[in-house]
Amino acid sequence: MTGKIIFAAFVGFAGGLAVGAGFVAFFTVLKVIPRLTQLTKTMKMIHHYELAIVAGVVTGGWLGLQNASIGMSKLFLLPIGLADGIFNGMLAAALTEVLNVFPLISKRLGVDDKIVYLMMAFVFGKIAGSLFQWLYYINL
Repeated sequence: MTGKIIFAAFVGFAGGLAVGAGFVAFFTVLKVIPRLTQLTKTMKMIHHYELAIVAGVVTGGWLGLQNASIGMSKLFLLPIGLADGIFNGMLAAALTEVLNVFPLISKRLGVDDKIVYLMMAFVFGKIAGSLFQWLYYINL
């Protein structure tokens, strides 16, 4: 029994290291933190940004493994969910901008002159998917 627990702990730790390394590589390749410090004119505080991201990832990972509930009302959770949705949407938009996704897709599909319609299709698709998830899968 102890061997299984040690093996499970080892596999979990190795998986966490792999995901963490991928996360760091992702942010490093895209140069997200240096760009953020440039935009906010806080280049001297880059170590604080890095520490905040590492602390957030570790805390989020640890909380994700816990079986705890906070017990807040739905009205209090509404602004938190809204802020989370805005953050995820902005992150996705920033990634598509950095990686030049829309110009590449429009060239592949042959709709270079209709890139605005392509972007709106992505936006409305995301909205429809989110509404479907929240209204169908989650009991409000």
